[in-house]
Amino acid sequence: MAELRTCIVAEDEALLRQALVAELQRAWPALQVVAECEDGASAVEALAEHRPDVAFLDIRMPGLTGLDVARVAADASPRTQIVFVTAYDQYAIDAFEHGAVDYLLKPVKPERLATTIDRLQARDTLPDAAALAALLDRLAALPKQAGAVEPLTWLTASAGRETRLILVDDVAYFRADQKYTTVVTAEGEALLRSSLRELLPRLDGNTFKQIHRGTIVNLKAIAGIVRDDAGRGTVRLRQRPETLTVSQPFMALFKHM
Repeated sequence: MAELRTCIVAEDEALLRQALVAELQRAWPALQVVAECEDGASAVEALAEHRPDVAFLDIRMPGLTGLDVARVAADASPRTQIVFVTAYDQYAIDAFEHGAVDYLLKPVKPERLATTIDRLQARDTLPDAAALAALLDRLAALPKQAGAVEPLTWLTASAGRETRLILVDDVAYFRADQKYTTVVTAEGEALLRSSLRELLPRLDGNTFKQIHRGTIVNLKAIAGIVRDDAGRGTVRLRQRPETLTVSQPFMALFKHM
């Protein structure tokens, strides 16, 4: 493999992201950080745009997780080497020891980062897609970390002068509306007084997936997905007449649906 020269860093906690970037610049001066991403959606877009040699991915990010981003990487940038940054305990780390990627524990220690850098520089083959897929499935099946926030069940949103109590399972999709979020159900629309980014960590990532920087869809509300010649997708909904656009990089999330 050619010498590794570019990477992206995806971590939703700004201080941890800045610390990792600074440590990478110190320990690996030849590696260029081409994108610093604060969530999974921006990481997906950065992968598609830059096709970096390495991606450092926080596993637990709001919306699209590091596991989701790694699945996208297998399609959008198959030569990208994956390094997960994680706070997992030993039970999960056992999965990494025989996996297709490397990992760093939070907080990242300089000596452990140096080991990861040595491993990345020593690899002379492309990532094994089958081994990576098996590892991602294994990690996705692990129990939640202690202290994880339970997903929202109900939302309070406004429609004109009316305040509505909406069951999250009844939501077809969420759409960014400046600093607020539009909640769309079979019955109509309402406004949630929080941003899409604030909402993301409270949604069940197994049910709600980001398909565009400004759109999150309920997988249970999808009737079908069509891919066009350019690789973009269109989602048809079960109980809504409109269709939703899936950005090309995000289509990999629906590969096995």
